[in-house]
Amino acid sequence: MSSAVDLNIRPEPDKVLVDIADYVCGELEISRQTLETARHCFIDTLGCGFLALRFPACTKLLGPVVSGSVVPNGARVPGTSYVLDPVKAAWDIGCMIRWLDYNDTWLAAEWGHPSDNLGGILAVADYVSRNAEAVGRDPLTMLDVLVAMVKAHEIQGCIALENSFNRVGLDHVLLVRVATAAVVTKLLGGGHDDVVNALSHAFVDGSSLRTYRHAPNAGPRKSWAAGDATSRAVHLAMLVLKGEIGYPSVLTTPKWGFYDVSFRGNTFEFQRNYGTYVMDNVLFKISYPAEFHSQTAVEAAVQLHPQCVGRFDEIDEIELITHESAIRIISKSGPLNNPADRDHCLQYMVAIGLLKGNLVAEDYEDDVASDPRVDQLRDRMTVREDPRYSTEYLDPDKRSIAHRVNVKFNDGSETGWVEVEYPIGHSFRREEGMPLLEEKYHRNLRTRFSEQQAAKIESATKELDRFCDLTVSEFVSLTVI
Repeated sequence: MSSAVDLNIRPEPDKVLVDIADYVCGELEISRQTLETARHCFIDTLGCGFLALRFPACTKLLGPVVSGSVVPNGARVPGTSYVLDPVKAAWDIGCMIRWLDYNDTWLAAEWGHPSDNLGGILAVADYVSRNAEAVGRDPLTMLDVLVAMVKAHEIQGCIALENSFNRVGLDHVLLVRVATAAVVTKLLGGGHDDVVNALSHAFVDGSSLRTYRHAPNAGPRKSWAAGDATSRAVHLAMLVLKGEIGYPSVLTTPKWGFYDVSFRGNTFEFQRNYGTYVMDNVLFKISYPAEFHSQTAVEAAVQLHPQCVGRFDEIDEIELITHESAIRIISKSGPLNNPADRDHCLQYMVAIGLLKGNLVAEDYEDDVASDPRVDQLRDRMTVREDPRYSTEYLDPDKRSIAHRVNVKFNDGSETGWVEVEYPIGHSFRREEGMPLLEEKYHRNLRTRFSEQQAAKIESATKELDRFCDLTVSEFVSLTVI
């Protein structure tokens, strides 16, 4: 006779958790070129955070949960005077980084922004370093931060290559929580088992819904969701290091595990082993603070701007040819209700590019959006998929993000197609892009700091070896207001 009693034998940890822990806790050979890319990623990411501090909608969310709280040897939030516990500091840094949708991007079966993990990494690294120095131990260095970034990028990006969370309605910030939990557990002094346990908690949490990124609910939560995720990861890591047990078959347990509850019974698939692939091929947002699937469309629109100036009332149709992911995420009509709604609208971003010959963060605000020409141009746009673009978007040797745009006028003339297959932040355009990324960082620093302080920060981050040798405390001290 069969029994209705569960067999309560604790299993070995799921292989996915063990593989990540092996990677995080093992030695990784990192080339100088990869570290240089990580340095560029670090300065660009932090620069995006400094630029975001110009926006009250962001800054109102920062600071201690309880005003006046004091945390001895706490983690500092660059660009501010806040000294917080590492959980809230991770939230604040992550919120700043993501607020303007201007930091790096990874596009595959799942989308995301691997540098979101820097919120947790930098907060924990500063906290660990300051407390180590207080008792005479060696602090972490900025090399430790770069290595943690490489590993977090790789974890998030490699899971994203073949596994689409968006197709089951879940948000990609789950992968930020997973990657951050793994690397900060190690930074906090945890071992292999601790990393496995922290990862299990990250998956137990499930994931937020994507509804705040899409019509009709797009809103500002998408600007702080990654900060929330990286912060949660820090909290989970600290709980594990206090002795909280993990849940080894969190993914595979029938009925109650992540695969059955949240992934429609599917298991994760992997294209490659963990290494440095993601950092080496990450996409930088250099030209425009815009959802990355639109970058080449905006670049094409800006090129078409001179042919359209003075003729906006004569435009009959604007043809946008794109890839499937852009259509699914950011192609929409109807009223746009807030800046977060606008920076996830392909048609809005193209309209601004055509009208102004540029696109900056302020262009998502109400005063720009109220220009009646914006919606007039949106109404004249048709969006279609090119199957080749969709195929090459997922090709691991190409990873294009292609668009072509053509403007037709009511006298029968047209601009002719402008096609951009790889945005300037793509690895195929590194030589062209990195000087512009340095210029972006230069500008962003000066939106927050005096010329003298900005110059000191810039000098400290300019050369790889010098930057790597800085202690985390030394670097963060340069960025305090």
